Amino acid sequence: MNKDLERFNELVDDIWEMIFGTERRPKPKRARTKGRYRADDKSTKDFNEAWVGGKAPKKNVMSKKERNALDRAMKKAGEFREKK
Repeated sequence: MNKDLERFNELVDDIWEMIFGTERRPKPKRARTKGRYRADDKSTKDFNEAWVGGKAPKKNVMSKKERNALDRAMKKAGEFREKK
């Protein structure tokens, strides 16, 4: 099921790029000044100068360690269900 969804999203991305000429979901990029990262100006509340486009990406809710532990638990639960 997950592979089907990934393939569908790839197809939609390709069609989007063909029609509009841009990426459907562009990846966030850090702003640079002469090769160095640019800092955010705290006096501007609505715009983040540290990121191209002025909007920072959302933070991950879980750390990598927590995500791996959850994946292991879900895999184990799936194996347990198959044995029954």
